[in-house]
Amino acid sequence: MLAARSDYKQVIAVRTDLDMGKGKIAAQAAHASVEAVFLILDSGRDEWRLWLREWRRSGQKKVVVRVSGEKELMEVYEKALRIGLPAVIIADAGLTQIPPGTRTAVAVGPGPTPLIDQVTGGLKLL
Repeated sequence: MLAARSDYKQVIAVRTDLDMGKGKIAAQAAHASVEAVFLILDSGRDEWRLWLREWRRSGQKKVVVRVSGEKELMEVYEKALRIGLPAVIIADAGLTQIPPGTRTAVAVGPGPTPLIDQVTGGLKLL
């Protein structure tokens, strides 16, 4: 476990191959961020809950990055899980711009910045 004095952040990766409008992208990123928090609250994992508390105290830093497609989205998700970070995938309901079940975004964290960077450090800002 990293010390509570670490920096904390959450990174949301959004697919750019879906040609979603700006509002749709914002909604998908928001869904991902909120679902990641719910995951932590429901998990019973004390370490994740500590990270959530510290992230809230430090201003809830969020960074939104891009991935080229579903394959890269899933790679980010799987790598986050492998190193023990909270991560969620968002699948769209299909009510507006894209087909139902389309994976649109992944949230990694909140967690310690050094761990998050191991997963998302090479991704470009959206």
